[in-house]
Amino acid sequence: MFTGLVQAVGSVRDRVPTATGQRLRVDLGALAGPFRLGDSIALSGVCCTVVGLEGRVAAFDLSPETLAKTWLGGAAPGTRLNLEAALRAGDPLGGHLVQGHVDGVGAVVGAIDPATGGELWARVPADLQMYCVAKGSITLDGVSLTIAGQRDGAVGIAVIPHTAQVTTLGGKRVGEPLHVEVDVIAKYVERMLAARGLSG
Repeated sequence: MFTGLVQAVGSVRDRVPTATGQRLRVDLGALAGPFRLGDSIALSGVCCTVVGLEGRVAAFDLSPETLAKTWLGGAAPGTRLNLEAALRAGDPLGGHLVQGHVDGVGAVVGAIDPATGGELWARVPADLQMYCVAKGSITLDGVSLTIAGQRDGAVGIAVIPHTAQVTTLGGKRVGEPLHVEVDVIAKYVERMLAARGLSG
């Protein structure tokens, strides 16, 4: 479990094919450790397991499911990633409940300034739009955000300068992909209503 509060920005060192998918090696940058094999780290919102460590470089195996549902399989050396270590008992929940289970891949349709932020617009897959509400929570590339507006299948986010500067969102250009995770509480509510025959 995560909170969507990015703790550091790292970068991809390399990725190589494996028998079952790909292995991604990531420079963890300033992400506070120490880390051990088996630890979970969110890579731009994707919960991944540490399978190798060489100093500040961690290795992660990407399964076929991860490659199909995220953009990590296309990450080139140097690609910057938002990093967050898994929430531990007693840690403050400063963002919202984030599972690190990507629901879909959207894209930037309105970019922001990397220094001053601004209004970021992101297209959300059609099957996820029902979970997006004004003032509700959404996770984009691992960043916990509040929806400020909606139009034409996209959500608008008011990004403050700090968030633009300390995450990858400030450097995202129009057309670039974004991992989308909607609020898990909304999904649970939908499931319970469906079980009672009240959805739709």
